[in-house]
Amino acid sequence: MDNKEAKKNIAVVDYGVGNLHSLVKIFSRFGHNTFVTEEAGDIKSADAVVLPGTGAFQSGMEGLEIRGLMNTVKDFSKTGKPVLGICLGAQLLLSEGYEFGKFKGLDIIPGKVVKFENLKEKVPHIGWNEIYPTDKKGWDKTLLRSIKPNTDVYFVHSYLFKPNNRKNILALTKYGNFEFCSAIHKDNIYGCQFHPEKSGAAGLKIIENFINII
Repeated sequence: MDNKEAKKNIAVVDYGVGNLHSLVKIFSRFGHNTFVTEEAGDIKSADAVVLPGTGAFQSGMEGLEIRGLMNTVKDFSKTGKPVLGICLGAQLLLSEGYEFGKFKGLDIIPGKVVKFENLKEKVPHIGWNEIYPTDKKGWDKTLLRSIKPNTDVYFVHSYLFKPNNRKNILALTKYGNFEFCSAIHKDNIYGCQFHPEKSGAAGLKIIENFINII
């Protein structure tokens, strides 16, 4: 970071999930003020928000609701400031989830979170797998800019997102013969089904790209 550049405040939302501080440590490598919070005021005043998480869709939404953060995150997403959802945090950005029932999501990006269908491979999908763009235009001016198509990133998930509109699909991945959406976007909102913080050099570049969007 340029010494003349003002430090940005990046809020990592704590809604009852683990591994938050290791995520903060990685974000902090780039010299900005990254902190864990469950306070609405901290989120509202931040320059960017990260919504991390692993686990079930229902418990994730309940964690936000109990802390009174559902509308806080939704309102922040309308400010034009960048939001990054990771794994469960990305799934919660969609309209509804079908994990152990049907539950409402944040409805920031229209779509559903569903289980793998007619898949012969093992579930959960764990390990390294490739991401690739939906068309020849690639990822210029997006969260994944400068990431080469078919780059390997790290996944741990049993459910996946299905945006209603294909224009909200940023990246695709194949697991066996099943193709699924592995990254989403809508304006200033981004979501990764994979874990950038566990994806080596490529993941660090994605995190740096997000910071540079701020």
